[in-house]
Amino acid sequence: MPTRTSSGTIVMRIDGGSRGNPGPAAYAVVVESADGARLDTLSKFLGETTNNVAEYEALLAGLNYALGHQRSRVKVISDSELLVRQMQGRYKVKSADLKPLFQQAQEMARKLEVFSIEHIRREQNREADRLVNEALDASESLPTKVHSNRRPAPSAQSLRVKARYFQGSLQLQTPLPLREGEEVEVEIHRES
Repeated sequence: MPTRTSSGTIVMRIDGGSRGNPGPAAYAVVVESADGARLDTLSKFLGETTNNVAEYEALLAGLNYALGHQRSRVKVISDSELLVRQMQGRYKVKSADLKPLFQQAQEMARKLEVFSIEHIRREQNREADRLVNEALDASESLPTKVHSNRRPAPSAQSLRVKARYFQGSLQLQTPLPLREGEEVEVEIHRES
């Protein structure tokens, strides 16, 4: 469990979306101090999935950020009524795709000193929505052909992206247009 070094509440405005359902999907998180000052933003292209999975991925990214930055008081704001009501225990989680994400979010939220989640209307969540659309737009401009064989075929396209290792996983700095479940070969080069 992280050391709780910060008592100030952080506010996370989260959003997830897909173009088609399922379809190309992304999430975004806008991290603010309690007085509204922007602290950070996160966004990620997820590949092909549903909008509800993307909403949960946004929540998980936000919770991971809070725990990784030793922030123990978190208020989440989302325009997803389903996600908010499920996290509040007001709606049951029926979708097999959402159950593991819900359980992971509940476990992470329990590690916080204070966790609250609030539903707002979509038009009140414009910045997070804009970042989701930016991630989706960026994914459309990248080459869409990624070869998944162990040895790249001569016709396979190579993609190069920078990533940072954080809390046990690589965080890509640029989204990649991968499909859910697609396998790719990864070669890691350390920067000096």
